[in-house]
Amino acid sequence: MKMSLDIPDYSPETGVVLNWEGNAEIKVSTVDGEVLIEANADGLTSLANHLLNLAQTAVPSGAHIHLDEYNSLEDGSSPLIIEKL
Repeated sequence: MKMSLDIPDYSPETGVVLNWEGNAEIKVSTVDGEVLIEANADGLTSLANHLLNLAQTAVPSGAHIHLDEYNSLEDGSSPLIIEKL
């Protein structure tokens, strides 16, 4: 299987621009000290896109994506921060 994703070019003016698949569902929780990410296919594809977006060489260290139940995650989700080193 081969998949193609549109990764928006990074610019300091716009920052990291996230592409979401149409019906993305993502829930993040912690269970016994472990992080559990549950997602449907659109949610997993969206997360893959976000990770590739942060991986661009033009994205500076410290750039991050902050997701929570009020911003893109399902109700009751734990906050999730993904940061580039």
